[in-house]
Amino acid sequence: MDSENKLGDYLRARRALVRVEDVGLPDVGSRRVPGLRRDEVALLAGVSTDYYMRLEQGRERHPSDQVLRSIASALRLDDAEAAHLFRLGLPVFGAGAAASLTVAPELVRLMDGMPDVPAFLVGAAQDILGANAMAQELYRGFARYDNLLRMIFLDPYARSFYGDWDAASRLAVSNLRASSSQFPADEHIERVVGELSLRSPAFANLWARYEVRPRTRELKHFVHPKVGELWLHFETLAVAGAPGQHLSFYSAEPGTASHDGLILLRRLAEQSAAESENQGEESELEKGDTRS
Repeated sequence: MDSENKLGDYLRARRALVRVEDVGLPDVGSRRVPGLRRDEVALLAGVSTDYYMRLEQGRERHPSDQVLRSIASALRLDDAEAAHLFRLGLPVFGAGAAASLTVAPELVRLMDGMPDVPAFLVGAAQDILGANAMAQELYRGFARYDNLLRMIFLDPYARSFYGDWDAASRLAVSNLRASSSQFPADEHIERVVGELSLRSPAFANLWARYEVRPRTRELKHFVHPKVGELWLHFETLAVAGAPGQHLSFYSAEPGTASHDGLILLRRLAEQSAAESENQGEESELEKGDTRS
């Protein structure tokens, strides 16, 4: 879990990742800390060392827009990382907001109306709020299909399902940083982070790096036990009417082995649905026999 001084935690983590040679400063004397020293960040940002120290220590809580821009430049932050810095330094950005966990029925119909691709709805804490039959079939090997982070870090199946587990886990944590920073007071997100920090050292180590990378589109590599290798294009769209929710889906280039794999996945999804329906009918018949 993060401390109450989230801005200071972020600044310390980010300066530890910047090398002296990256910013053109001389590497003089022994260095007791990785990355830049506080005085070096202050020099690059054009602020006093004392002021920067107070920012890291949490004794200065109201940096200006200009100061944050200068620090972002000094730490070589990209757009996503700088936006995270501004959300922490200027808490007027979404302070007190809570992510939505309510699923609109229209979104359920939209996902169900996409039978050829896996589609699912994800909340800010990476909970699976809804999914169509294709998505459920894609992730069927997991013990629970409830939260992408719990699945990646707590379910052993993830190691064989993700073609590159290390990359997938790092992206998942950096995406959680990006999404959760918009809801600093969200108790549900804090509970998810707390649980994973206690139960997974791998998650705790990645969370401590303070990497910020929102996922919008990428190529995903999966190894499905029945379909085989799948290279799928991932796309996610923010749901304007539900803060923190994103509609995500996978697709494949026509004519590729992965596209054929999605066709097979749909057949498996239809088969699973038929089996569930048959089981439901048999259960009703058994209830009828018991009553008679």
